[in-house]
Amino acid sequence: MKKAIRQAKIKDLIANQQVERQEDMVRLLQEEGIQVTQATVSRDIKEMQLVKVPSVGGGYHYSLPIQQGGNRSNQLVDTLKHGLISLKRSDRFLSLALKPGNGPVAAMLIKQMNYPEVFTAIGDDTSVLVVCQSAADAIAFERKLTSLQ
Repeated sequence: MKKAIRQAKIKDLIANQQVERQEDMVRLLQEEGIQVTQATVSRDIKEMQLVKVPSVGGGYHYSLPIQQGGNRSNQLVDTLKHGLISLKRSDRFLSLALKPGNGPVAAMLIKQMNYPEVFTAIGDDTSVLVVCQSAADAIAFERKLTSLQ
């Protein structure tokens, strides 16, 4: 199965139902005749930059990124407004705790915005570590992120 076809099916699945876990995605794809492993689904989710958003009945489900292809600054604002739990600073490091699924998107957007204060940003499912050029830059970038919320 070609990746483009599989990813199009994943988009279709998450547009039409709430898929909460990778295992659910594997099962749904297999029901559609697409043989796939959880590892492949995990890579697709990362590549497609899917995020987890709150479900009406509680929990979280996969969704396409907010404003896909839109303004990066607005995307970062939306991600922080809806996903940021806490922000901590130590020396030249910032640690962002986020709702599940928001870490990779936030890290990618911070890197793509090319902030002069930022050396790099590394994200996992629920957090982002921002490494700034200096401690002073970390203070300035913390203020910038706080003002975006």
